[in-house]
Amino acid sequence: QVQVVESGGGSVQAGGSLRLSCAASGIMFRINDMGWHRQAPGKQRELVATISTGGITNYVDSVKGRFTISRDNAKNTVYLQMNNLVPEDTAVYYCNAAYSHRSSMRSGNSWGQGTQVTVSS
Repeated sequence: QVQVVESGGGSVQAGGSLRLSCAASGIMFRINDMGWHRQAPGKQRELVATISTGGITNYVDSVKGRFTISRDNAKNTVYLQMNNLVPEDTAVYYCNAAYSHRSSMRSGNSWGQGTQVTVSS
């Protein structure tokens, strides 16, 4: 089983910055793509950004130029640097880690519990 733990949420005024962190762990599992999703009240969960083990990134259009995703493969940790935040970024942010078992190659996805990000105008 792969565990995913997020940290770094909080409240900030518009124009401010926050950095989210997410660590994935699981004996006998290889961590593959990692990413961040978010869910605002009354809305569906949406993809924010993803990053492969090779560092290839993908962003939703609304955060391009403001958010940066990065990772430390040695620590199986992914970060989301969020700059120039706007009220529309307010949501619960969830980390996702795709994994595969080192022996059986069984694959799956694990999600964190979520961390609240609130941006006030």
